[in-house]
Amino acid sequence: MTGKSTRRKFLTAAGASGALALAGCVGGTGGGTNQSGNQNDGDSEGQSSEPSQLKAGGSSTVYPITSTAGSVWSSNPPASDEEYWGPSNYDIDTEKRLADYWAGLYGFEATGDAAPPFDVSVGLSHSGTGLEKLKNDLVDIGNASAPVAAEFPDASDEELNEYTDHVVGVDAQPIVVSKEVYEAGVEELTAEQVRKIYTGDITNWSQIDSYDGEEKEIQAVGRAEGSGTDTAFRSNLLGDPDAKMPGVDVRKGQNQQVKTLVSKSDNVVAYMALAFVGSDVPAISLSFDGTTYKPGENLADEDYPLSRDLHCYTYEGTSKKEAAYLRMIISEFGQDNYVKTQGYAALTDERRTTQLDKLPDPDN
Repeated sequence: MTGKSTRRKFLTAAGASGALALAGCVGGTGGGTNQSGNQNDGDSEGQSSEPSQLKAGGSSTVYPITSTAGSVWSSNPPASDEEYWGPSNYDIDTEKRLADYWAGLYGFEATGDAAPPFDVSVGLSHSGTGLEKLKNDLVDIGNASAPVAAEFPDASDEELNEYTDHVVGVDAQPIVVSKEVYEAGVEELTAEQVRKIYTGDITNWSQIDSYDGEEKEIQAVGRAEGSGTDTAFRSNLLGDPDAKMPGVDVRKGQNQQVKTLVSKSDNVVAYMALAFVGSDVPAISLSFDGTTYKPGENLADEDYPLSRDLHCYTYEGTSKKEAAYLRMIISEFGQDNYVKTQGYAALTDERRTTQLDKLPDPDN
């Protein structure tokens, strides 16, 4: 299903500018007129004179991928710009600007200048919010770091079938600790120790054998309920997306907030997206079922318990506008430039082909 005549309307110029003023949004404001008309996007006729915009939003884990891709899309670099485009490096035979090329695959015409055929704006919240906004027609793409079935466990199969899942990358979600805890010897925890911390059975760092520091209460940081990262953590490590975690001391809605708290505290353990790890937020090894998973070595292994797919969902099918943008991200070019560069694992060739096959066929 590619048509969305009951749901998709191009934004007016004022609406597009207003959306870009929201915190957490990225993308240019040029939004040149779409000369192809709304029929190319499966929308109702008679609005081809209005500029269009693709809106995505949701997971802070997926955000680095889609926001980077959206920023480059809206800047629409020329084919000669090998830093941001360089199509010949990927055996793509075109002299078109970046957005002109990918949008052109679905019949959208170039504006004749640097403005893309349509702009991309990416908002930041978390997975549950993004999927709710998608259902309510507030965004075109809902970013999620957990499957929609895990986010909406009470939804019927009929309701879930309205969502189309586009996997854009893989996140090996690490366990992180405060720098002071790491330097005191906690460079590895077992899965059972992590479980006990989050269920409240281990409350002090002195209860961890490798810890060699002052007695210190553990501050266990969780993600906000509805966050895809939280859902994945409960599912993968505690065995149930609704598992209780009485050991949690504070919850944060976004990876950026977790990173700030960990970097400014001396007693924290947390779980977060791999893209946000740094020298001030060190990731530790996790021992699970006889294997030690080490950051920078084997966190991307399929058996790592906190590895999860990163999703861009569409609703009631996938329009040509959505397909153009998603095809860019899922392509080899997009995997190299928007997934790997953010610290995530790219899709295998087989998985990438499967995801591309789920998109509507290009016009040419």
